[in-house]
Amino acid sequence: MKQKKSSIGDHLASLSVQYGCYPAELFQALVEARESSKGVGVCQTLTIEYRGTVDDEAIFLVKQNGIAQVQFRVGEETLKQKNLGFDGWMESDRIRKQIARQNPSAPVSSHISDLRHGMKKVNVDEAKVLDTPQPKQVHTQFGNTIMMANVYVEDETGKINLCLWDEQIKTVKAGDIVQIKNASVATFKGEKQIRLGKMGTITVLRKEHARSNGQNAKISRKAEKPVLA
Repeated sequence: MKQKKSSIGDHLASLSVQYGCYPAELFQALVEARESSKGVGVCQTLTIEYRGTVDDEAIFLVKQNGIAQVQFRVGEETLKQKNLGFDGWMESDRIRKQIARQNPSAPVSSHISDLRHGMKKVNVDEAKVLDTPQPKQVHTQFGNTIMMANVYVEDETGKINLCLWDEQIKTVKAGDIVQIKNASVATFKGEKQIRLGKMGTITVLRKEHARSNGQNAKISRKAEKPVLA
């Protein structure tokens, strides 16, 4: 079956959803394969092989675990572009439906490294808040102003941006161990981020900064020498 040439963005977005990688990662692997002397690029579990150029279109073969999955063409001019709309590729109705089919209806616990654009009802059982930057005022389309902060959280597999709004911002501090439930994963300016939305929640499991301060206080008291009369 021949691939339609109408939208290479749609095609790469579909492959990204199917194989669990972000379009920017997949596109970079194509560029790497095209420019590499070995003609090979890597994206997650995929190996991309450059097979040559015909009619100004580069031919790529995608393999997973050594088994050929799909072969398609990308225009040479497209490969040279620097500011492609990767985020927009994931927002078409067809891609949304594909994501919905691949995501189970019940919330799923995931490691941060496994989170992909479009995932819904995501739980991160335990993650550490790395920082709590100064909130910024954001003007909404409804004419009001709300506070927003992008904090980073990490687990043993990686880190990700977590978008917090208004009262959510006050609930966490750097060093806290938190649990995130019923969230979604999106992208903003090419970076993945967790969004709580209306249904998502964040719970502080342990206030590491407070416990750490308590431990430091105990150490200081032990270090004090008794005063002799």
